[in-house]
Parts: sequence; structure tokens; C-alpha cells
Amino acid sequence: MSQKRNLFLICFFILTIISYSHATTQNGGRGLIYTHSARVIPKGYLQFYSGTRFFGKVASFGGEQDAFTLWTVKGYTSFNYGINSHLELAFSPVFYLDTNRGGGGFNKESVNFPDDFFISFKLASFHQLESPFFFGGMVYTRIPIADKHNIIYEPYSAGTLEIGVSGLFSYYSNVTFPDESWSFHANIGYLNHNDAGEEISKIQDAPTPESMTSELLLNLGALFPAGNFDFSTELSFRNFLTKPSVSAYSMESVSYLTAGIYYKPYKWITVEMGVDLRLFSGEDESDYSVTPTPKPNLDFPNYPGWRGILGVKLALLPGSLYAKTDKAELQEKITDRQEILERMMRGQESTDNAEEEIARIRAEREQVEAELKRLRQLLEGEKKDD
Repeated sequence: MSQKRNLFLICFFILTIISYSHATTQNGGRGLIYTHSARVIPKGYLQFYSGTRFFGKVASFGGEQDAFTLWTVKGYTSFNYGINSHLELAFSPVFYLDTNRGGGGFNKESVNFPDDFFISFKLASFHQLESPFFFGGMVYTRIPIADKHNIIYEPYSAGTLEIGVSGLFSYYSNVTFPDESWSFHANIGYLNHNDAGEEISKIQDAPTPESMTSELLLNLGALFPAGNFDFSTELSFRNFLTKPSVSAYSMESVSYLTAGIYYKPYKWITVEMGVDLRLFSGEDESDYSVTPTPKPNLDFPNYPGWRGILGVKLALLPGSLYAKTDKAELQEKITDRQEILERMMRGQESTDNAEEEIARIRAEREQVEAELKRLRQLLEGEKKDD
């Protein structure tokens, strides 16, 4: 594929995303659309992520009122920074959210602009030498700054300071080049909405949560690299451990299947597309006489049956990523590994566990040999092109 065509596709997708001007808060850093990898981005790397998730359906309140399109779209960005080899910080503002209130259009009643923002700390990339298994964890908080909360067809929020924790697990089938072969990822988390006694509906005498609402969150996903394109499939599940009051929307368990495609024309950019398909949701338990917005006709789901997804990731730092070739990156890795190997061999005689240290040296040497083999293949490919 020519360079001009690559640039054209990049501009097309970015303009498409900007034209929507709304998205959903999900993943920056390493991972799939929803499921986080148990690896952090490298130290000193700064990544920008933005996208869109959207849903629409023709609805009616019945009677003589005209039908209309009811939709939900959310806009967000995420900035992820690698602090060290195990710690990553993410700052994720939600800049747009449709509320399905008011008279429509871009006004204070019908949209949140901006919406809330999220801060997360990811502690990950823990694994043994030669092991394909990676482990980690994440702590995150939702800081409420939006005008409206408890939005129909969106995950429950009460306008409070939320706290969540998540355990991360990843399996990479290729230990030497983990991003070039298939991988499996799993996240299990707990989210506390901190909403006891909070007013979540302006309707008079609407009930409030009697205790703090909490959820169990589960994400499973697999990624299948294929050159410039990657493909993924994910399963997500939300279950309320403690439910909010009946004046809340989206208070039932729900599960989605997500298919994703990732286009990577260069090392510093990834364009992603995906679709969510609802597998099941619990029986609708909301009391729409006390919710902020009445529910449309009875056959309208309490969760969207599908959602479209578009997104883009850009590596802002380091600047060398824009010019670095595969060969240069591989040579840098080999140099780093050789230095590590030399230090390990010099310290091997004084170690208390010689067998363990020898195993570590063997693993590092095998990594160097694999990377040297890849470098030779790249050099041979360049010679053939000449």
C-alpha cells in the first residue's frame, strides 16, 4: 500500500471521528476496545485516544405524537502516560454526552458538554522470564462535573465520586514478540457508585438509593494480529451487586459481544472500528413514572441492542516513533538485551541461587537470538527490494 493511500485513509477516519464529535470512555494504552491488557505502555510514552460509540432507534411516546429518533452518543478523549516499566497514568475527559432531555439540538438540557472525567492508575507488566502470562491491576475514579446524570441507555451514574478497582490478566502466545501473535485478556473489576441517599431524579417524591450501589464488571477478549490489521472479539458483562433505586435507568445485568478491527498504517497510529451486540439484559426494573425522562413505547429496550464504535490512537511521545523503522527498533532492543545479559553474567557467580540465575540468562539469550533472527530477515528483505 502506497504512502499516499495510507495518509488518505488516516485523514478519512480522523475526519469521520471529528464529524461525530462524540464518543465513549474506554481504552487508551494497550488493550482492546473495552478489555485492558495487563501490560503498560513503555516509560516516557504519551498516547492520545479518541473515538465514538453511538446508537439510534426510531421511537414514539404513543398517541398523536410524532415518532422521532432517540439516540445515545458519548464523546471522550484519553491521555495515557508511561511513568515507569510498571506504572501508567490515564486522564480521560468525557467531552460530550446526549441526555435525551430538552427539545433536542445542542443546548444545556439536551447534552452534557462537557461530561465527567476519569483518572486511572494501572500497575501492570508483571511476569516471569519466558512466561507468556502477564498480571496487573488498575484503580480508577470518576469525577462528576456534568450537569446531568442518570442518563437513559447509558451505564448508571449518580453524579457522585465513583471508585473502581480491576484485576488484569493477559496471555501472549509469542513471548519474544508479544504484539505479533494472538493474545487473550481478562479483566474483573468492582465499581462503587458512592450514591447512598443521592437524588438521582428531579421528580417529586422519587426514591433515592438506600445504600451504596456497586457493580461487578467482567471483560474477556482475544486479539488476532494480521499485518497492518488486527482483529478482536470481546465479551463484557455488568452485574449489580447492590442496586440503585427504581428511579435509575440501566439498573439490570447486561452482556455485550464486541467485534473489532484495528488498522495500523504506522507505528504511531491505530484506527479502530467495532460493533457491540447485546447478548442479554435483565428484566427492566425501572419505574418510569419517577425517572427524569419517560420511556418510549413498551418494546423499546432498557439497553441498546447494538452500538457502533470508531476510535483512533496516536502516539504523541517519544518523537522518535515517527521516524523509527522496524530495523532501528529491533537493533535498539538487541543492544538493550545484550547489556542486560552481560550484567547478569557478571553477577551470576555471586548469586545465592545459581540455577535460577542461569535460567534467566538462558531466557535473555534466547530473546536476543530471536531478535537477531528477525533482524536478519529484515535485512534480507531490504536486499531483495534493492
